[in-house]
Amino acid sequence: MKAIIAEKPSVAYELARIVGATNKKDGYCEGGGFLVTWAFGHLVGLAMLEDYGIKGFSNESLPIIPNEFRLTGRKVKSGSGFIYDEGSKRQLAVVESVFKRCESIIVATDAGREGEVIFRFIYQYLGCSKPFERLWINSLTEKAIIQGFKNLKRGSDFNGLFLAGKERAQCDWLVGINATQALTVALGDGLFSLGRVQTPTLALICKRYLAHKSFHTKNYYQLELSIAKEGVNFKSLSVSRFEEKDKAESIRRTLERVGTAEVKQVEKKSDTIQAPLLFDLTGLQKEASKKLGYSAQRTLEIAQQLYEKKFITYPRTGSKYIPEDVWPEIPLVILALSSRASCKDCVENIKWERYNKHIVNDVKVTDHHGILITENIPTRLSADEDALYDVIARRLLEAVSPVCHREVTDVTLGILHYDFNCRAIKIVSAGWKVINGNFEQEEDDLVSDFPHLQIGMQLNIDSLEVLSKKTKPPGLYSEADLLHTMENIGASVENELERNMLKSMGIGTPATRAAVIETLFDRGYIRRDGRSILPTDKGMLVYEIVADKKILDAALTAQWEIAFEKIENGELDARIFHADVELMVEEITKELLNIKRKSENIAHLSCPKCGSGLILREKIIKCNDEECGWKLFRNVCGVQLQYKEIEALLTQGRTPLIKKMMGRNKKPFNAYILLDGSGSTTFEFEEKRKGKNTDIL
Repeated sequence: MKAIIAEKPSVAYELARIVGATNKKDGYCEGGGFLVTWAFGHLVGLAMLEDYGIKGFSNESLPIIPNEFRLTGRKVKSGSGFIYDEGSKRQLAVVESVFKRCESIIVATDAGREGEVIFRFIYQYLGCSKPFERLWINSLTEKAIIQGFKNLKRGSDFNGLFLAGKERAQCDWLVGINATQALTVALGDGLFSLGRVQTPTLALICKRYLAHKSFHTKNYYQLELSIAKEGVNFKSLSVSRFEEKDKAESIRRTLERVGTAEVKQVEKKSDTIQAPLLFDLTGLQKEASKKLGYSAQRTLEIAQQLYEKKFITYPRTGSKYIPEDVWPEIPLVILALSSRASCKDCVENIKWERYNKHIVNDVKVTDHHGILITENIPTRLSADEDALYDVIARRLLEAVSPVCHREVTDVTLGILHYDFNCRAIKIVSAGWKVINGNFEQEEDDLVSDFPHLQIGMQLNIDSLEVLSKKTKPPGLYSEADLLHTMENIGASVENELERNMLKSMGIGTPATRAAVIETLFDRGYIRRDGRSILPTDKGMLVYEIVADKKILDAALTAQWEIAFEKIENGELDARIFHADVELMVEEITKELLNIKRKSENIAHLSCPKCGSGLILREKIIKCNDEECGWKLFRNVCGVQLQYKEIEALLTQGRTPLIKKMMGRNKKPFNAYILLDGSGSTTFEFEEKRKGKNTDIL
């Protein structure tokens, strides 16, 4: 009897069907000589502080470095502590009984670092010693699964993958637990979570926000020259910028009197733009954020659903390429896609003999190849699934389409000693761009025709206009921008040597970046404003406190990713790396424990009750005068009041409209918070600003 363990019930049922284990039991399936069971993701994980008998948030306990890491069944928060999750506990018992009955195990958890850790932790926790093999597949189609069962791999082949995953989990535990505990102890007010990846990510958001906020917009002016020749109108912009409008107007009048512009330079060249590669997970998340407005986490969830429904290949991949042996399958997949109405016209635009093979690269395929659709073409999906599936399908069609051929003309015109530049782009052959009509690169310069120009030619001025413009601050991060920066963190490292070393390196992995961003939301460190991501007051406080601390070192975090890859490939001893991390954790902990909280007195705001100064904390804002005792809790009906809202309340007697507060009936509502002369607060509801007010404190 062989056991098969999958990561989720839906996958297990499909495997059970294929191997003939059709007799469904409680927590497993049996039949055909197989017992097929499943985990619920991480059934077993690293033990928590109480499992070691360690008292949390105590200076004396830090740093916390276990001599040997323990494993425990999944726990969930209950009150101020944690208890075993009963559903997970029951399933773990089922897995244990299945392992005891079998002679060997086939590991069918997701084929990646996390999936390997999920199985090995269960295997070790249960003290199992049965031999095991690995089912390593890129999709859940019946064909792929059958082929995978015919080519099972030795379990020992993935020891490096497990060591890298285990090391990541343990080192993140060490940094996260100790940094969080140390900062919380040092500040003495509220819980302040820190982490190896989440804290540098928070820093990226805060730095961009501060640069945006401190940017001083300046007005400037440019001249726009309009020319009409050979029936074609085109415009060019002055190279010079002018700080004063009067000066720009004066120059405009002078140049207008000249009447003609001379062609000083004409450069015409043909160029090509290669088709995009396939999506890896981060690329898909960026595209879905831009085009569909999905969060990174939501994109991952939908992609996982499509994978489990056998419509796409494994989504948690870091590669954008496919191996040579997959290439012959591409025409069949595309032919099948022609049955999908939303893709039919695009499929008809490309021919097999003209397929672009640049996505084939055996060397650049790691554990899994780029995301592909399968030959199973969906007919009924949810709206979100449908939209994401089309994004993936159309990217495949783009990737195998020919390059785009363009003709680019750059022209410099001169009037007196002022130069004007113009660029015109003509599409000779659209190639891959025809799939999605993707002409963003050419948007402002795209022309269907352009006049023939020669150096020395005199052109009559049709018109000259003064354009008013403003310098723009650095844009706030959207989720797509943030993912791009996390993926290429090496480019943001200030030290040139480190920057070159970490070129194209990222923090986190494609599979974990979405979870890191969601963690920052959950911790109350960041918030969404439309598609922009902003730090909260709490997030800015944490950033300001640790801005010069080691835990914020993005280069160090990226170097860890390099180390994990080396551990996986057998190029680095995990024990040596772990010892170095323990020394670093001691340094981080000591550094954070020595932090002294800055004064939180809000100089320009006063107590509404007695007029004394105020102190701002994470959970509360209160009067400096203990005898007065006025205080205001910052969390109101599930919403944390930001500083600007508190400032408005204390200076104007009302906040801006606070949205998505949660009432006692568990229904969201929008309201203003009002403050009267006695320091009492009330609601004023959005629906009836002059209606009945309700006390909230």
